[in-house]
Amino acid sequence: MSSHGGGGASLPHSHSSPSGMYPTPSSPESRSLGKRLTVQVHFLDDSVASFNIQFKALGKVLFDQVCKLLNLLETDYFGLEYIDCAGTKFWLDYEKPMCRQMGLSMINPIMTFCVKFYTPDPAQLEEEYTRYLFSLQIKRDLAQGILLCNDNTAALMASYIVQAECGDFVSEDYPDHTYVSSFKFVPHQDAEFEHKIMENHKKHIGQSPAEADLNLLETARRCELYGIKMTPAKDSEGVPLNLAVAHMGVLVFQNYTKINTFSWAKIRKISFKRRKFLIKLHPEGYGYYKDTVDFVFESRNECKNFWKKCIENHAFFRCSEVKRLPRQKTRIFSRGSSFRYSGRTQKQMVEYVRENYVKRQPFQRSEMNYLFRGRGARSTSLRVSSTNRRGLGLVGSSLSAQPLLPVSSSQSCGSVILSHDVEVPSAYVSRPTSASQPSSPRVNKESSRVIANRSICIDSRSSYLERRDLPPAFESPPPYQSPAKDLSSPVSQPRSSSNVHSETTSISTRCISSDEEMSRSPTSPLRSLREQCSTAHSPRSETDTEVRRKRVPADKAYFISKELLMTERTYKKDLELINVWFRDEVSKEENMPTHALTVLFGVVDPLYEFHCSFLRELEHRLATWEGRTGMPLQTHVQGIGDILLKKVQMTEFYSNYVEKLPFILERLNAAYCTNSHFERMYCDFEMQRVCYLPLTSFLLRPAHRLMHYSSLLERLVNHYGENHPDAKNCKTVLFKLKQVTTMLLKNVHYSANFVKLMELQRDLYGIDNLTSNKREFLREGCLQKLSKKGYQNRMFFLFSDVLLYANRGPINQHQFKVHGQLPLRGLMVEETEPKMGVSHCFTIYGGNRALMVAANSPEEKEKWLEDLNSTIQSAREPKDDTVFYSSLRSCSSSEDLLGNSGNLQTPEIVPIASGSAKPYQHFSNTTVHVCWHRNTTVGKEDYRRALLNYLSGYLLRKFKNSSGWQKLWVVFTNFCLFFYKSYQDDFPLASLPLVGYAVTMPSPHDNINKDYVFKLQFKNHIYFFRAESEYTFQRWIDVIKGATLRS
Repeated sequence: MSSHGGGGASLPHSHSSPSGMYPTPSSPESRSLGKRLTVQVHFLDDSVASFNIQFKALGKVLFDQVCKLLNLLETDYFGLEYIDCAGTKFWLDYEKPMCRQMGLSMINPIMTFCVKFYTPDPAQLEEEYTRYLFSLQIKRDLAQGILLCNDNTAALMASYIVQAECGDFVSEDYPDHTYVSSFKFVPHQDAEFEHKIMENHKKHIGQSPAEADLNLLETARRCELYGIKMTPAKDSEGVPLNLAVAHMGVLVFQNYTKINTFSWAKIRKISFKRRKFLIKLHPEGYGYYKDTVDFVFESRNECKNFWKKCIENHAFFRCSEVKRLPRQKTRIFSRGSSFRYSGRTQKQMVEYVRENYVKRQPFQRSEMNYLFRGRGARSTSLRVSSTNRRGLGLVGSSLSAQPLLPVSSSQSCGSVILSHDVEVPSAYVSRPTSASQPSSPRVNKESSRVIANRSICIDSRSSYLERRDLPPAFESPPPYQSPAKDLSSPVSQPRSSSNVHSETTSISTRCISSDEEMSRSPTSPLRSLREQCSTAHSPRSETDTEVRRKRVPADKAYFISKELLMTERTYKKDLELINVWFRDEVSKEENMPTHALTVLFGVVDPLYEFHCSFLRELEHRLATWEGRTGMPLQTHVQGIGDILLKKVQMTEFYSNYVEKLPFILERLNAAYCTNSHFERMYCDFEMQRVCYLPLTSFLLRPAHRLMHYSSLLERLVNHYGENHPDAKNCKTVLFKLKQVTTMLLKNVHYSANFVKLMELQRDLYGIDNLTSNKREFLREGCLQKLSKKGYQNRMFFLFSDVLLYANRGPINQHQFKVHGQLPLRGLMVEETEPKMGVSHCFTIYGGNRALMVAANSPEEKEKWLEDLNSTIQSAREPKDDTVFYSSLRSCSSSEDLLGNSGNLQTPEIVPIASGSAKPYQHFSNTTVHVCWHRNTTVGKEDYRRALLNYLSGYLLRKFKNSSGWQKLWVVFTNFCLFFYKSYQDDFPLASLPLVGYAVTMPSPHDNINKDYVFKLQFKNHIYFFRAESEYTFQRWIDVIKGATLRS
């Protein structure tokens, strides 16, 4: 998309001083630059700071000083906003001098620090502090009526705000809803609304402030008006409309109803001419009735302002990088606006933060946000201190105001005045608030003073913050080393990379000292374990935290129940991908397989709603079990049988889903093969990072969930014995589950097999009709096939009726080209002696063909021979005389013919398929590609076992070249480990396919002096992971052993 601005001539930028460069005092220009400007900046927590800068300093000077004061790393998400005399809001232009900012008053200018780019995925915000600032922005938008939504959603978001500020709901402290009356959440707040907030607040027990912030952002981002700031305009016919720009494109509203979206993909060019804003669209493929759309604004300034916002949003969200073009030299006639986005793009910001990350000291959250507290709030119940605000530069603040990365002091340009609406006791200036807090940069006593108007003045000319004799403000972690190159990270590399060993992970490292113990009840994986126990993120004391940790039971039943909770969190995310993400995607498109999708969402929606409720009850029960609810210990219910018994009606939802799943899969597969529009949408959806596996894998997930519950309950019942009070409920539920799963088993196996055939149909080309309902997948793997050039790797696929072999296609297609098929009727297999120095050989005879192949090991050879012989024997006794052939030659080269006769006159020969490779979304972690790269094999039983082994939870991963450990949320599914920062993340940061790996205990020379550590190794790729208990350690060992296919 290109852009162009219109307008009259303008002064060149060459007359403004470069940042940090000032002329000598003797020059005439220095007298002009000597004029100073005091800018008052309002922050999101309602604090105020005044910045004294030079009149002609660039806007970037002011913004850098603001970020320096806040100690902010992820700066480009934010901006400084101001309002002109006509009420139009503008963003500060960093490349223009302050005196030339459009519409900015030079008399006591006021600006607001706020979110400029609302990320559609809050999980991409690396720092907890950044998410905290985003949550403050959401609170402000909600309170001001900018973020409009229904009352239920607003009450849910408000409850997360209360959880972050007040902590867990305690009935003794909050007998009714009036405890939230002092907050201002929405303009129309009333008693009924506050009661809804209280009911939601009760469900958040155990959530830390950081988790509450992230939940708030996750809820807000799903609102239609999230990040939407409307600008009034009119269409070409004079109809009043509202325009907005967001990450997806330009949106058109009539009042508050969205009537059109011009996505960035549709837009070819945007421009403005006087008061007219023009959008030029791509001529074909988007269905809009004209290729140029125009809107009229009230003034040229408003039009240009909106155009600039479009330029910046497009650059930030859609571009990988923005070229830095030099400003045009002075011309007599201007050729339009030279405005360009000057910051980092979102991609650059994410990479920059991860490359420059160092360990951050914890920050103190504001204990009172004046925007949301009423005048009647009880001050005695709140610990109010200006030192609780991050980065105010005061002694005793919990985080140094020293910037993470150096900012040139030459840009300070004057003093900084920090103002608050509350009185600041002088004691806070002279001593730390707590002996446990880290030392902060000292402020010169002569330049720091409390003045009558309750503001603190810090004169930058008398050393704004003394730094010469201070220890480093941040403790740097050891240099990050990627543990191995086969951790494929979708963050740093496209998911379509073909080499399993070619990518390095880009997981943001959070270093944990080797002498720290893993918390039994992790609350947030985004902080180091030591930080989780500090008081910086919670009003609870350190002693309380230690007590809570000691209360965590050591009973095996607790860890079995916790495993259910952990997998339930991941499972809910999987259902959400279908019910929310996929539903949203298909709702935007036309010409979809409506009937199949209606059936799909009709059976998924009840499951999703059920598991949202079920998850909340599990979280509350485990929190109670751990003693985190404030209830007396003797009242704790230790068990989950009663919850499962109450929820046993879920079997009806699952029966309905599994019964209709074959129909859904068959219809979606037919639509994918025949409907090009659906195929394109389907592939585009799988390219989204949230869809980290083929979509069919997520559709199959509910079919095995009841079996997973049965497995957990069996372990629980075996542990309980006969006399445990929870045993009866568990046995009742287990009996019911086994009844239902037995009835559904046939459909489950059929669906799993059909999903495998669908995936192989997309991985292979040169063959048609692979998804026959009479065909069963049995084994796939890499074998060495003898040819004229010697032994070469080929992928073999064994089905109930045919054996296929294929070679890797062109590197950019990521598919396998089928070279031949051998019908199993009449096929023979015999072991052969090693040839050309290659062991584990056997020969496959079919008609007048002979394929000599070699396995990677004796074990794999035995697996192939066993499956081939048993399948050939079954094929000799068919139920009918019909033999199904796919559209492909039985063999692609004459060298496989016995005697090399070259005559292809056997009855099995059919015409070759005309199909060729088509572009599709490639998953490098699927078994086909992993078997190819690691020269191994996977069978039907391995596949079924992997579908049943489903595990998730927190693990510590050891850094390669240091004693530190990194805390990650890890999900095991489909022979693969997926790594997240938190269970709330929508997509993984990296993945590790386990096929071919060996799982063992660390040896003495590994120097791992910790309990519950296991070692994963494939060739020279080695990882160490540490579990939280003996039970979870053994569970991870068991499921990984089943996936590695090795002992």
